Amino acid sequence: MEFSKLAGVAAGAGLATLSGAVFVARPWHQRWGASDAEVQRPMAGDDEVRRPMHVTTRAATIHATPGEVWPWLAQMGYQRAGLYGYDWIDKLMGILDENSTWEILPEFQRLGVGDVIPMGSEPSWPVIAAEPGRLLVLRILEPGVDVTWSYLFEGLDGGRTRLVLRIRTWLEVTPRLIPLLLTMDPGEFFMVRRHRLGIKERAEAPARRWAAG
Repeated sequence: MEFSKLAGVAAGAGLATLSGAVFVARPWHQRWGASDAEVQRPMAGDDEVRRPMHVTTRAATIHATPGEVWPWLAQMGYQRAGLYGYDWIDKLMGILDENSTWEILPEFQRLGVGDVIPMGSEPSWPVIAAEPGRLLVLRILEPGVDVTWSYLFEGLDGGRTRLVLRIRTWLEVTPRLIPLLLTMDPGEFFMVRRHRLGIKERAEAPARRWAAG
């Protein structure tokens, strides 16, 4: 078989394998950490993206109160506190200018409807709903793009917080977009998972320092 044909077959097999892996893993990563009730419950922002092609609901329990978790979200953004994800990727993409902080920044604690979370080289994320310690909804509405990020804070016994994040996405399907969808799906999961864990680690850090003496 000619090399070009062999390469084409190998590429096709690799793409099929990747597609299958993404298909199998998708139901799991679309609801990572979330219960059936959390996946099914209505959340603020659900009505904004009416025909989403991609919906995820993910959750984590944080050993800190909602009031202790909220400041980390309030200060997110470019030339602010960062996004608590993979900083080197966000900096490479121009979304961030420096590493995400491990400190509460008092100057960035006022976040309300009409404000935006700046994203460097990317469009800013407008705030369409904000109740400190209860919920935060961001909506990115650009030509060909309609996305909401909805955070729900639920107080639990023992000074803990259940942080639920739902993302609803609609993208205009173009020939250029189609080959990117396979990598966008798992890529979004890993970036969003690191973002949530980054919030959890920072909110829990004071308790860990206290326990360590």
